[in-house]
Amino acid sequence: MIQSLFETPSTYRLTAAEMAAPLPRVEAVLFDFSNTIFQMIDLETWLRRVGESSGRLAVLDEPGAVAEISRQLRTAFRLPAVIALQEGRDLSAERHRRAMWGWWRHVDFLRGAEEAAYQQLTAPDAWVPYPDTGPTLHALYDRGLRIGIVSDFAWDLRTHLAHHGLDALIDGCVISYEQGREKPDAQLFLKACADLGAEPRAAFMVGDNPVRDGGAATCGLRTYILPSENRTGERGLADVLRLVS
Repeated sequence: MIQSLFETPSTYRLTAAEMAAPLPRVEAVLFDFSNTIFQMIDLETWLRRVGESSGRLAVLDEPGAVAEISRQLRTAFRLPAVIALQEGRDLSAERHRRAMWGWWRHVDFLRGAEEAAYQQLTAPDAWVPYPDTGPTLHALYDRGLRIGIVSDFAWDLRTHLAHHGLDALIDGCVISYEQGREKPDAQLFLKACADLGAEPRAAFMVGDNPVRDGGAATCGLRTYILPSENRTGERGLADVLRLVS
């Protein structure tokens, strides 16, 4: 058979029988972490924590201080040298720390306070679940579905799950810094499925990045991509319950 010019490249090959058979029911649901089920605390809260721990809190009370810091952060992030440091930053804790230092040294408020800033970035309560994260995870757990996380992250995100009492609902985490790989590497999704004892076609991936999280589709997983929005309210995770039912 001549391969279709429009066929999506895939690492997963089905037999003729599998292609003709009904899809297996979903047995496991995988989630991206950052901006899918958890988000970082807002910028001003983070800056105030940095200010408190570094003795710079008074700076933030000056008119327009937070807005100016935000502007400097955005400007610095566009610098070619800073952009280059972000490549592969989640492959190890060292690379991530180096990437953040290289960014923050261009910001007046953070220059010289990089260690305090990093400690506040990685603190257990620095990342918080969306309002619908807990209810969705509990509902999936109550249905008997296995739940996993596949995330590009440079430290142990389990500390954030535990801080918010959600760790008992998670059956496994595949994190880039522990694996030395980043999404969309197929091995991350396949390992997550294997760890949960689920065949890829019986797994469902939820994320917010069509390139990185969409890599799950090339492994045979059904995949749902949320809009890339800086949500402060519900993330829209209730749809997952309908899609996996």
